[in-house]
Amino acid sequence: MSEQQIVDAVKSAERPEKGMNEWGQALFALVLVGGLAALLLSGTFQQKSSDPEPAACDATDDTRPSKPVSGMQLCTALNRADLPTLLGTPTEYAMTASGKEIMSKWADGERTVSPEAEIQLATYSVKLSTSDDDIPVAEMAGFLGSSVQNRTIGGHPAVLYSDRTISLKFNLGGGKVDTGPGGIARSLLVAKDSKDGGGFYEVTIWRQDDVVPDDFALLRIAETVLPTVPGWTAG
Repeated sequence: MSEQQIVDAVKSAERPEKGMNEWGQALFALVLVGGLAALLLSGTFQQKSSDPEPAACDATDDTRPSKPVSGMQLCTALNRADLPTLLGTPTEYAMTASGKEIMSKWADGERTVSPEAEIQLATYSVKLSTSDDDIPVAEMAGFLGSSVQNRTIGGHPAVLYSDRTISLKFNLGGGKVDTGPGGIARSLLVAKDSKDGGGFYEVTIWRQDDVVPDDFALLRIAETVLPTVPGWTAG
């Protein structure tokens, strides 16, 4: 029964033809109600609602692709469907996702391009980057403070350490932006090879509410995501 037919039927029911007895009218009403119920169940009168779609990777500040992996490739690896679950916030989704190339110019005139990706959810932000520096992770640990903890990710030497984010406060009246120390970020440096011959991946997580991040969430992400990054070698 179409919607127009039901509407016509309702009008007819309001003005029953002469001669229709009470039993006939009751039976007709039951058929009419059944038709309306069927349409409601079929979704004809229902307004469909859908949850927000997770953000797709967006290329920003892309100068030239890094080799052997680009910022977009890192973003694709990090922007997984199960990333919220790995973070311990399974009901959330990626609100923003981007991959980019960071250009650095050194004193000797050499230029290097480092890829990175960042995903933002309601509770957490996650960043993944790589570096081709020759310094082993074991040596870098000496510059990261006394709280550094040694770890192993997929057979690769790694170190876990803390850093601080930068807090931005917007003064709408004065048109100024004040900066200051933000919350704690937890980072994991993972050697690019099992022998720690130089170069590393870095995975960092921080919370939007400045609460200290969950180390187990960081380790889960590193163990799950890094093996999917192009160029990763099994330990």
